[in-house]
Amino acid sequence: MRYLRGVHSLWCKLFLILCLSISTVWATEPSPARQSELRNLLKNDCGACHGLTLQGGMGPSLLPDSLIEKPDELLVTTILEGRKGTAMPPWQPFMTREEAAWLVAILRKGKN
Repeated sequence: MRYLRGVHSLWCKLFLILCLSISTVWATEPSPARQSELRNLLKNDCGACHGLTLQGGMGPSLLPDSLIEKPDELLVTTILEGRKGTAMPPWQPFMTREEAAWLVAILRKGKN
């Protein structure tokens, strides 16, 4: 009987972990409408400094090959907090950390 309680407890814990994992994935995916807004922001606002094709301009290239050695957290923080002493503004008033992470994933895929 003790064995069965242990197995039941283990299954309950695994189920909880699975549910939390799924909800985290769903929570970080913006709605289709918000994705469209973020892609528009990327094209127009980011493109104003990083080039309309994101190959670089006043700001550095945002193409996948240019980002390969930069950690996601650095890129997310840069998007949200900007870079002091440069033209890169903080975008935190306009997006969440999850949305910035979604943009980083889009940039890494090169599907802007």
